[in-house]
Amino acid sequence: MKLHEYQAKEVLAPYGVPIQRGVVAETVEEAVAAAQAMAAEGVALWVVKAQIHAGGRGKGGGVKLARSVEEVREKADAILGMQLVTPQTGEEGQTVRKILVAAAEDIAHEYYLGVLLDRALGLNVVMASAAGGMDIEKVAEETPDHIVRVHVDPAAKLVESVYRAYEGADASLVEINPMALLEDGRVVALDAKVTLDDNALFRHVDLAALRDVNEEDPLEVEASEHSLNYVKLDGNVGCMVNGAGLAMATMDIIKLAGGDPANFLDVGGGANPTTVEAGFRIILKDPNVRAILVNIFGGIVRCDRVALGIVEAARNVEITVPLIVRLQGTNAEEGMTILRESGVELQAAIGLQEAADKVRAVVGQ
Repeated sequence: MKLHEYQAKEVLAPYGVPIQRGVVAETVEEAVAAAQAMAAEGVALWVVKAQIHAGGRGKGGGVKLARSVEEVREKADAILGMQLVTPQTGEEGQTVRKILVAAAEDIAHEYYLGVLLDRALGLNVVMASAAGGMDIEKVAEETPDHIVRVHVDPAAKLVESVYRAYEGADASLVEINPMALLEDGRVVALDAKVTLDDNALFRHVDLAALRDVNEEDPLEVEASEHSLNYVKLDGNVGCMVNGAGLAMATMDIIKLAGGDPANFLDVGGGANPTTVEAGFRIILKDPNVRAILVNIFGGIVRCDRVALGIVEAARNVEITVPLIVRLQGTNAEEGMTILRESGVELQAAIGLQEAADKVRAVVGQ
């Protein structure tokens, strides 16, 4: 689960990470009030920053400097509601619903500091670079020797604080870019990115409440409400499968057959009529879908139970594209009998290659 910059800083601060002073605002008036309050404390220069789940905000016009409270008003009005396009949002961009009004700092140098899991080694890795700022991705690509990676317990106090925050929040990524050395000698996190491990959110009810569904794909949000694992892709073949490994294999065989999967959808081991119906509704909301492949291996979930779910879902959802169903495993024959006798229009397949070939035939690829 991704967090906004202001939320990431709230997570880091209790662990002793020095953060830039700022106030989040959802309206222009809230931004002005925040700037006025900071002006009363001696702040004379502000930075107004769009809050979206994507990097490169400055390059897209989502980070502006303001030299007066009136300029804060102007910048806030320009950024709030804009469709911010950055290298990480794609061409469609993301709508800015919140901004951070922060006190600008007198920067001497910018650094990069991050902590994440090195999955290849099964160890956490601390990464740092003296070439911090907006182009850290370019630095990593063109001059990787400028980034230091250390698979050791951190010793420096600041790094230790960031590492404790990473561990304490059950994060999969903590990134501070830039970590600024100020002219007065202080070190401050001017920006922060935190991604939390979804599987550990049950231990952090307070952090789970920070989820901003406005920043997520609406279909993925709807799927999560039904305990479905769904990721939208760019193809035209809807996939409904039980088990992540089988779902990935299904997408592979579709590609090998010349098709193109439109989604990853794992209904899990507890598939029932309700979840199957929800899966069909979500898949069919994608206008690119021209066929649906249901591929179920009956183990924990019986095939006849899934078949009943398909029949019931077909009665409640108008399935407007060709439907190919493959059932194998526990009670597969019973399941296929249920489907044949139901009158639901579908094509049955026994082998996975056969299913993929039938999908390719109906989508014309």
